[in-house]
Amino acid sequence: MSAAKTSVWRQPAQVWAVAFASVVAFMGIGLVDPILPAISESLDASPVQTELLFTSYLFVTGLAMLVTSWVSSRIGAKATLMVGLGLIVVFALLCALSGDVDAIIGFRAGWGLGNALFISTALATIVGSAAGGSGAAIVLYEAALGLGIAIGPLLGGLLGEVSWRGPFFGVVALMSIAFVAVAVLLRGPSEKRTPMPLSAPFRALGRPALAVLAVAALFYNIGFFVLLAFSPYPLGFGAIGIGLTFFGWGVALAVTSVWVAPWLLRRWTRTSVMLWTLPLLALDLIAAGVVVANVIGLVVCIIVGGLLLGVMNTVLTESVMESTDLPRSVASSAYSAVRFLGGAAAPPIAAALWNAFGADVPYFFAAASVLVATAVIAVFHRALAHIDAHEADAAEEGAAVLIGDAA
Repeated sequence: MSAAKTSVWRQPAQVWAVAFASVVAFMGIGLVDPILPAISESLDASPVQTELLFTSYLFVTGLAMLVTSWVSSRIGAKATLMVGLGLIVVFALLCALSGDVDAIIGFRAGWGLGNALFISTALATIVGSAAGGSGAAIVLYEAALGLGIAIGPLLGGLLGEVSWRGPFFGVVALMSIAFVAVAVLLRGPSEKRTPMPLSAPFRALGRPALAVLAVAALFYNIGFFVLLAFSPYPLGFGAIGIGLTFFGWGVALAVTSVWVAPWLLRRWTRTSVMLWTLPLLALDLIAAGVVVANVIGLVVCIIVGGLLLGVMNTVLTESVMESTDLPRSVASSAYSAVRFLGGAAAPPIAAALWNAFGADVPYFFAAASVLVATAVIAVFHRALAHIDAHEADAAEEGAAVLIGDAA
């Protein structure tokens, strides 16, 4: 660990190139959030249509996760990173130039494909190239993760004050710089490639523990994305106000995922932490529904939700990593694909419930989904017994932080 501390900021140029690209990729998670109302107004789109900007992105990201390990094991890490970055640049530019919400929904799907290819490969690339070993790589990647999640909504808000197209052009500029940096500075992979069968993630879901965690994550992710994607509407802020709110959300999520979750896991079992955190998240979502007309109360619920989501992201993904004896890239791909289905469905369902019943009902729906996730873990906890028997080391905890929040 001391080696990591002394060398973490003294890295080869290729590591910094991938780290910078990682910051921008993680910014994409919340970048669109502040401009949803502006897109709705400017393009005469309904809230359900604008929420599909999340759905297309998450749905394609989830599907792509099933094949990213297959792709990277054949063409190599650098090529996979370059393809991912290139797709993000192209589709972000098409979003910025489009004047039709349906077209933007389609282009966001292409963006999701690029993001899946990039994020799934970036961690392994940094770990393989960083000075100071895996500990230094994890600290550096955690920093990139935290910066990206926190800055994304803030930058989206700042650029969104100028135009709803601003955040998309911002991504184009930053990702173009990242593309050139990775192309010039990253050396080709020296490790021997071991091709993964295309069926590996599908067969992984046949493992009981992984299946239980994937189903729980599907319902948990509904709560996650109702809070993230629907909340800009009842807040009623402009782009900068929404950006600042979700900047606070992102900081809260990063802090608990990087520091609080590992602290809790050194004291309690993984299933115990999940069975405490999920009901607390459900209560927070119920509170958001109750106070939805009170802007200050809703902002507080969003920030508190970020704290709880950070814990759950890390604990869930660490559990996935220990749930089977399969390669972690395979287990993570299978889990992420199912999890993203919940994230893809949540935003338009929330908007439809809002239109039909009022702004409080989407949060109650999200709370009910989180309680279903709690019930899945509680009922099938015996299938998860072995994940509590293994104590993760620092590297495993760090990897769980990274993969969990990236997803």
